[in-house]
Formats: sequence, C-alpha cells, structure tokens
Amino acid sequence: MSLALYRKYRPSVFADVIGQEHVTVPLSNALESGKTHHAYLFSGPRGCGKTSSARIMARSLNCAKGPTPNPCGECQSCKDLVANGPGSIDVIELDAATHGLVDDARDLRDKAFFAPVQSQYKIYIIDEAHQLGPGAANALLKVVEEPPPHVIFIFATTEPEKLISTIRSRTHHYPFRLVPPGILTTHLEKICEAEGVKVAKGVLPLVVRASGGSVRDALSVLGQLLAGAGKDGVSYEIAIQLLGFTDGALLDDAMGALSARDGATLFKTIDRVIESGHDPRRFTQDLLERLRDLMIVDALDATNANSILRELPDDQLERMRVQAQNIGQASLSRANARSNSAAINS
Repeated sequence: MSLALYRKYRPSVFADVIGQEHVTVPLSNALESGKTHHAYLFSGPRGCGKTSSARIMARSLNCAKGPTPNPCGECQSCKDLVANGPGSIDVIELDAATHGLVDDARDLRDKAFFAPVQSQYKIYIIDEAHQLGPGAANALLKVVEEPPPHVIFIFATTEPEKLISTIRSRTHHYPFRLVPPGILTTHLEKICEAEGVKVAKGVLPLVVRASGGSVRDALSVLGQLLAGAGKDGVSYEIAIQLLGFTDGALLDDAMGALSARDGATLFKTIDRVIESGHDPRRFTQDLLERLRDLMIVDALDATNANSILRELPDDQLERMRVQAQNIGQASLSRANARSNSAAINS
C-alpha cells in the first residue's frame, strides 16, 4: 500500500512549509536567537500546516545542535522526529478530543515535572486544543503559566476563540492561513513532476479549487487522481467527473448564449447539463463563479486580469473577455445580483 501524498510530502523543516512565511520566518528567527517561549498557540483552517509546524518546532528545539531553524537530520532526535518517523518519547502528541477530561489534564500536569529521557526538552503538542473542557484547561493553567524549564507546550486548533482566555494569554499566538492558489498550484506541479505522472492542462486549478486553500485537502484530491491515472496521465475529463465540477465547455456555451441573448441555446445547454449527469446545484455555483470572473475581466485590463485569474489559460481569458464585452457591464451586474439573491433565498 502506497503512502498518502499528504504524508509522503509532509515537511520536516520550516523551509518546506508553503504559504506560511508570516509564521515560519518569526519562529525561525526565535530559534536562531534562542528567544523561544514556553507555550505556543498555532491556529488556523484545517490542513494548513499547524500540526506539521508543531512537529518541526519540536524537532528544531530538540536537535543536538539546537535550538536551530535547520535541524541537522543526523542526531537521534532529528531522525525520530522526521516526517513519518517513529517519534520521540520526549515529544508527546495528544488529541484534546480524546484527552480533554480533567483527569487527563491532571495526569499530564503530574508527568510534566519529570525530566525528558534523552532530549533537551519535553514537548507537549496538544491538537484540537479548543476541545479541552473548561475543567481540563483550568487544571493545565498553572503548569502552562509556570512550567518546569524543560517543558514546552504547543497548542494547535482551528477555533482559538474557544480556548479559554487564560491559556491563550500565556502563549505566543501564530495564526496560520489558507494557502494562495498560485503558491499551491506551483507546489502541486512539483509533486506531479516528482511522482512522474503527467497531468492535463486545467486539472491542477480544479484540484486547488476543490481544496479551498488547504494543502492537505489538495494532496488528498491529487492523490486520488494520480492513483487512477492511465498510461497517458490524468485527463481533464476524468478530473471534472471525479471532482464534480461543470465542464468548462458547458459554461462557455451558457455564457455565449447569454451574451447573444439566445434563450433557446441556453435552455439546450441546461438540458445537456442534466443529461450528462452534472449536479444542477454545482452547475449553478460554477455559473455564479463564471459571472464573477467575467466582471473581473470586464473591469480590468489583460495584465491585471491575468494576475488575479492566474489559474485560467490565456485562450480561456480571451473567450471570457469577448463574452464580458458582449453581455455588458450593466447586464453582468444585474445577473450577479439576481443570481446571488436567488442563491441566498434557496
């Protein structure tokens, strides 16, 4: 059984964490200067690198040459804490969803005072920290506020506002964010090249769109497509069907009918959507996004439109530019307003 892509390409150093430079650079600087803190809070959407960064932080702190932003990769701690490695007895990962009771917190608090076995620090990584109950969080408060010199806490959560304020105030808070499409697309291109699988034009933008900016979700989707790739690689048609998006040709036909004010052709296009097995709701969502993109194309010159809609090929942008001109700015605005109103009411 092959390893999932999101595990195979999990970063082991901060330099490999993409789209989070606002977090990784300050953390690297703190490690370089030796000004590390005893408690950290990593928050942000799922799949953006919070837990991976916590593990990297632990690896950087417990490296034989550390604290360092560039773990040596040769000492026992570095080998234990490398991505997909066996783990270290001195780095304890807990899921608050299953260890969020008062008794769990008391047990952690009591064991924290024992010295690490073979590393410089005993590091607790508490995932889904927002699921710590109030009693458990309060039981941890004192040791988080004034831990032994060998103990470091790293809390990771998607909902930092649910973590009690007394815990939050004792941590250095680093908010992670969704990865921009351009950066994520480049990352996926490198992975496809490393995997030696050819991917048709237009597939990776679909993967990025399906992921919503989450690296883990993007790699999960890409892994599914690569696993089912034929001898010619991943085709656009297969990706469209598996991911449930509307074929771009159908959207072009619908927009062409709108721009020509040709109701008969528009209804024929909708009939093709139904007959081809596309989800009508998905088609509506994709049509709304196309209308939004047409407004962007109509409002900006070619260079600026390319920079915003970078995932679209030049020939597609040119077709959209013609469609936007034919429909007109006023009609595009009315269509967007009515479509959004209908979507809200539904």
